[in-house]
Amino acid sequence: METSSPLAEFCKWEKQMPTNTFLRQPFNGQWRTWTYQQAGEEARKLAAGINSLNLPPKSNIALLSKNCAHWIMADLAIMMTGHISVPLYATLTAPSIKQILEHSGSAAIIIGKLDDYSTQQDGIPSSMIRIGIELYGINEQYSWQKMVAGQQPLTQVANWTSDDLLSIMYTSGTTGKPKGVMHTVGNFDGTKNAMTELGVPMYPKLFSYLPLSHIAERVAIEMCGFYRGGEFTFAESLETFPKNLFETQPSLFFAVPRIWAKFREKILEKMPQKKLNTLLSIPIISSIVKKSIRKKLGLANTIYIFSGAAPISVDLLNWFESIGITILQGIGMTEDCIVSHCNRVGKNKVGSVGLPYSGLKIKISPDGELRLKGPTNMKGYYKEPELTAEAFDEEGYLKTGDKGEIDANGYLTIVGRVKDQFKTDKGKYVSPSPIEMKLLTNSDIEQVCVVGMGIPQPLALTVLSAAGKTKSKDELTKSLAASLVEVNAGLESYEKLEKAVVMQGEWTIPNGLMTPTMKVKRNEVEKIHVPKYPTWYHAKEGMVIWE
Repeated sequence: METSSPLAEFCKWEKQMPTNTFLRQPFNGQWRTWTYQQAGEEARKLAAGINSLNLPPKSNIALLSKNCAHWIMADLAIMMTGHISVPLYATLTAPSIKQILEHSGSAAIIIGKLDDYSTQQDGIPSSMIRIGIELYGINEQYSWQKMVAGQQPLTQVANWTSDDLLSIMYTSGTTGKPKGVMHTVGNFDGTKNAMTELGVPMYPKLFSYLPLSHIAERVAIEMCGFYRGGEFTFAESLETFPKNLFETQPSLFFAVPRIWAKFREKILEKMPQKKLNTLLSIPIISSIVKKSIRKKLGLANTIYIFSGAAPISVDLLNWFESIGITILQGIGMTEDCIVSHCNRVGKNKVGSVGLPYSGLKIKISPDGELRLKGPTNMKGYYKEPELTAEAFDEEGYLKTGDKGEIDANGYLTIVGRVKDQFKTDKGKYVSPSPIEMKLLTNSDIEQVCVVGMGIPQPLALTVLSAAGKTKSKDELTKSLAASLVEVNAGLESYEKLEKAVVMQGEWTIPNGLMTPTMKVKRNEVEKIHVPKYPTWYHAKEGMVIWE
């Protein structure tokens, strides 16, 4: 019996429904499609081309590209040849690319859709084999198009076993340098049970836009597509994202909290809260408004709507629920193939990250850390035996780094990160994440980072939202001061926020202060601002300081 694997699943659908649409991608506003048969043939020809390079068996092959049809076909081709994929974030700088390529020892790299390859090119060693996709303007040592045109499709693809290493996925690095998480065929294969348990439908329409180099998109979208016979659609650009999502109307949709906050902001720009409240209070009109909003967002046919990768505020969840959109929050990490906990339709406890998946062993350590043991846990960190040993406890449970509490019904609530804790100069430890979630209920705030190392009380470093930027300085000062008072009322004395500091600039992916999955890089923010903490703390401007 053939081992179940992502490649075996694709080959099954390729044979069973060859004429079904597999990939959809807009080019200059015009949709191009590939059927399962067409995509399979192109991947098989690329695989034959890769074989002609005579790389050592089980070589590491890097993939640098934004989400696109060719990303999926490249991944399939790498699997077909028996090599190991090393996905890289499309936003990485040249030094970061170099660091990962050298650490992984990648023998070749496939380069696809990018915003500015010229600034990243120097990160690729000159000795490395480079395959460029000319369709996206990448002219390199080898051409994808010429390689495909000059080959016959590979008929005998690699036969994978459950214990074979399939991919090395480097973490996005909110703290420290990225680590290469090793996932086997069995790890990815274990995710299909979670899909079944959630009730994900067969043949789903999938909209892929979050980085495929991140485990959440890799599993929730790519693996879901392979195991459930899905149809993938890609956005052409950030500008066309809303239009492309609207045209897709996917079966399931996954987003990070910052995207949900942006959705709310855009809805309220067109329909202010007061007007929305009035319309929602009228029974028949309420239903029409809710359906209209869902359709315009692109979620008219969406059965499952998820949020993950970072904590989302209860306020935001309740707001979307009020307009008829139930968001199911879940949690997972690169190291466990995101198979940890998730809320379900009909079993959704707002504020929690839901119930564990079947077959998962769970415990809370004496210091409150969530620990997991299951079939999707990583094999380890590539070339890092000491870090691998540190990642597991004496019973083989993965240390997640999340501080969690489990209620009587099994629902998990995350109360902070073990490593995010900081100590004020009063000697007290503060967990910033729960405080940040409370501050984010203020729609004038888009990003926040609670800090306090070396000062008596914590500070809240804040970045204003688009709505906040339209208000006067006086209005905002009052708004932020009111939030501090409200949040402080529920905190222990040593946790109470002394001041809010309004940042001039934004924390973005390009400036290195946010990960590709839109999480604030706490260490990098602190590195810039920590010398100013004492000055801000002792300032006499009041509760709000304008930096």
